[in-house]
Amino acid sequence: MIKIGLTGNIASGKSTVEAVIAETGYKVIDLDKISHELLNTICKDEILKLFGTTERKKIAEIVFNDKNKLKKLENIIHPKLKEYVSDYFEKNKNEKAVFVSGALIYEAGFSELFDKIIFVDSDKNIRLKRLMKRNSLKKEEALIRISAQNSDYKNLADFVIVNNATEDELRKNTQKALNTLLN
Repeated sequence: MIKIGLTGNIASGKSTVEAVIAETGYKVIDLDKISHELLNTICKDEILKLFGTTERKKIAEIVFNDKNKLKKLENIIHPKLKEYVSDYFEKNKNEKAVFVSGALIYEAGFSELFDKIIFVDSDKNIRLKRLMKRNSLKKEEALIRISAQNSDYKNLADFVIVNNATEDELRKNTQKALNTLLN
């Protein structure tokens, strides 16, 4: 099994890359979706104690304005995510390749789990416009989220997919990455 991490900054196009990979027939584990499930299951009591809610939107408003609370949230969620991914790899050794998508693969120490890492890159101004549109945010709100998660780990990645053009171009670049990494 080839274990491939997929990461990039907020609104860089990771979701579209995930979709292309899944359409190709490979398993994609979305750490964001898994973390949302954890909020209301295994981690629910700890999250309620810390935030008074498990509603994602309210938690996001808090953590994007309070780095201390963000760190506490990550300390609750990240170990469970790492355990989930490790268990999946162990139980599905016969798959040719598995992709794991997450914005904080490097920051959370997940990079060690992977044989290869793809970084989806996009200019900050393009990401700002996408984030404002996608999440119905004001410019100031979007800039706070971008600055809270504005990492540049592309130099550490094995492959960089640039997403500054059309979705068709992104799809072509994703196929190129898959061909390079899997053949």
